[in-house]
Amino acid sequence: MIRINLLPHREEKRKARQQQMLFISGGVAVLGALSVLLGYIAIAGMIDHQNGNNQYLKGEITKLNTEIEEIKALKDKTKSLLDRKKVVEDLQADRAEAVHLFDQMVRLLPEGIYLKGVKQNGKVVNIQGYAQSNARVSTLMRNLEASPWLESPDLVEIKAVTVNNLRANEFSLNIKISAPQKEEVPAAKQPKDKKS
Repeated sequence: MIRINLLPHREEKRKARQQQMLFISGGVAVLGALSVLLGYIAIAGMIDHQNGNNQYLKGEITKLNTEIEEIKALKDKTKSLLDRKKVVEDLQADRAEAVHLFDQMVRLLPEGIYLKGVKQNGKVVNIQGYAQSNARVSTLMRNLEASPWLESPDLVEIKAVTVNNLRANEFSLNIKISAPQKEEVPAAKQPKDKKS
């Protein structure tokens, strides 16, 4: 007897293949979705990490900006204090300048010269006065040149005038004040002890 398979085997095979295809497609879709999800999670984690780094850097930049402002304020304060210190040092250095000037004028003024005015403008001093002769003005200029506290006497003008019915020479000259070197400063004379 001949056996005939009347069951629709082709349709069953087709259904089996379709189920396999659906199963494989579903597996691939699930794997694809899982890989997309894992990629999203990884990228989100990197973004969060980078955002954290950015926030940290912003915080540090803010701190540095604050410190820079403090440093600028300190530099300004230091500059202001150094300027004040320089002014004080200049005042200290110039404190005895007038005393030395008048001391030198008294010591160096030759006989026959009378001062009318002394004006100081910075380190330049203008001297005006009367002299009995031009030679006395020359002597005064030589004395000023030899002084350790004064330098560069410069005669501005000299002219003949009559003062109180006396003939005289009116002069004007400029000199510069200069601090002598340490070894050039004349030592003060010590009073000698009187032996009794």
